[in-house]
Amino acid sequence: MNYIDVFNGDADGICALIQLRKANPQKSQLVTGVKRDIELLKHIDGTPGDHISVLDISFDRNRADVKRLLNQEVSIEYFDHHYCGPLVHHPRLSTVINDQSADICTGLIIDQHIGGLFRGWALVAAFGDNMNAAGMKLGQASGFGQDSLVSLQRLGMYINYNSYGNSLSDLFYHPARLYQYLQQYVSPFDFLHEDTEIFETLDTGYKEDIAKAKASPLLHQSADSAVILFRNEKWARRINGVFINDLVGQYPDRAHAVITVNTDSICSVNIRTPLNRKTKPADQLARKFESGGGRKSAAGINALHIDQIDHFVDSFKKYFS
Repeated sequence: MNYIDVFNGDADGICALIQLRKANPQKSQLVTGVKRDIELLKHIDGTPGDHISVLDISFDRNRADVKRLLNQEVSIEYFDHHYCGPLVHHPRLSTVINDQSADICTGLIIDQHIGGLFRGWALVAAFGDNMNAAGMKLGQASGFGQDSLVSLQRLGMYINYNSYGNSLSDLFYHPARLYQYLQQYVSPFDFLHEDTEIFETLDTGYKEDIAKAKASPLLHQSADSAVILFRNEKWARRINGVFINDLVGQYPDRAHAVITVNTDSICSVNIRTPLNRKTKPADQLARKFESGGGRKSAAGINALHIDQIDHFVDSFKKYFS
């Protein structure tokens, strides 16, 4: 049987797959990309008998390719927490999808699926997806000390930071290579103790990029919401997701959006709901724009025309007011 693992290139996707493959070791083909590259199943041409594991990419955005691959007589197991829309029912498709909770990520779904066997990696996934409260609560209940949890939190943030970019050339490490490095270690603490080069590279890059992010202009700021604009540079594409997650923690009553200029005419947008006001899902606003999607607490727009920036800012202000 030919195994194919398809996963988001962020901390959640990588750490979800680490857990799955440690619990069920298989030699597999890896299909991944930058964080926003979520229509990954289109890259696969199935053959009868293939088994595909899909982790942390939207079922809604891959539905047509799920149907195509099932018609090619492959079997698919699908783990995710993003908006899924109508599911496909097929004897060769199994789904473990929770898109109803703002406090679940794919790494935590896998953790539940395998009975918590590799809890450290599940916590890295949660922290990387900015689910700090859920990660701390589960970590403390699992017996992890505060210093250990802070280390896992930083690792999750840095793995996630590595996934942001327009193309793989924007990243420090290809997500498939990073997965292969991390997969060697039973626990994230083993990795942190034995392989300092990757962590230090991401730590240095993060600190340099965050300093530039903090100097970027605000397009809008109020007690309810804020919008920041990043110019068209590599550092901006790398830091936008982690920076907005930092803002969410600093200003828990405020919604945030970071608009990153990617070309002369196209921007991408990151959207976060306020930690203390989760009544308005971010993905509902994002899906009002073409190429928008995501989940309740964190969403985005992959390609917003630069002429639509003012319209987006107005819509964002009204939605979160």
